[in-house]
Amino acid sequence: MPGVLVDDTVVIEDQKEGSQLHNRGSFGYPRSGGGLDLDLVEATFLAQSGKVSVESEGKEIGFPELFRHSASVIEEFDIKFLVYSELRSRGFIVKPNSGDYDLRVYARGDSPSRSREKYWVKAVSERSKFDIGEFFSLLDIKDDGRELVYGVVDEEGDITYYAVSYGVPKARCHMSIPAEACQGHLVQDRVIVFNERQADALMDAGMFGKKMGDVLQLSIIESAYLSAKEALHVISPDGVTLDLKELLRFGEEHQDEFAVRKDAYFHLRDQGLIVKTGFKYGTHFRMYEEDPDKCHARYLVHATSAEKGTSWPEISRAVRLAHGVKKEILFSMVGAKGVELLGFRRIRP
Repeated sequence: MPGVLVDDTVVIEDQKEGSQLHNRGSFGYPRSGGGLDLDLVEATFLAQSGKVSVESEGKEIGFPELFRHSASVIEEFDIKFLVYSELRSRGFIVKPNSGDYDLRVYARGDSPSRSREKYWVKAVSERSKFDIGEFFSLLDIKDDGRELVYGVVDEEGDITYYAVSYGVPKARCHMSIPAEACQGHLVQDRVIVFNERQADALMDAGMFGKKMGDVLQLSIIESAYLSAKEALHVISPDGVTLDLKELLRFGEEHQDEFAVRKDAYFHLRDQGLIVKTGFKYGTHFRMYEEDPDKCHARYLVHATSAEKGTSWPEISRAVRLAHGVKKEILFSMVGAKGVELLGFRRIRP
């Protein structure tokens, strides 16, 4: 089927042939008066499969020439082409998109004339810049019923798909703050509550800390949260009571990523969730929706910021690790709406 390259479009001028191509696979966009306009991603895919031949300035150009031309006018064309081709080869109707995401993908058996797309897909390289704020902006404009998916292409051309969604865990346990302020002593980078009654009160109220015999040890983040709620007075080794600002300053001076971890911890605890260290899982926190004595942690939480960012290899490791221990991974970030949670899971559309 002959087509003509015109700028960043391949035009099928024959009305009958254009209609056939469009009707069989929803390729292209019908032209007023007949014929079909093909996006370069579509045209290159069809040229590779031998369904379309392309002319430019009166000369036929093959797939290699069309691919090189497309790559010269479309940023990261090779990445978009690989994801488009993989999805098309598995029977999906896929339409290129020129907005914030790259592809509109329809469920098998559906088409643009009968239904709306099931997936919004953004094609990225594993080495591409990772902007966590971008996920939140895309989710804000996504309508219900569509799933935001990233197709991540590795350096060998293999593709891994990650569905992205807001994380909305729900507390199903009763967490409270002790009515009586407890007293803890700062020892190195943790706080010890020596009074057994107070230690039990903190454990009973919200599973704060961990018992060590008859006493309770608290992390600096836990201690800061309880101090902010006026439920804990922290005594320094010099016998001075530290206020919240002094305790936060101590944490920032002595622990890596303290500020972003603190923001995530405070937010999650305020939602009534039980939050404990996630060190053994290679992340910041593990999180319970119910009483930890009665259930396993459902989520792992990694705290980050727009400034610090992360990378796709880190996302891959986190998702695989969480899946391996039958948990879900959430990333927290302080954004315009405060602390927001972003969930990733690996899928195969």
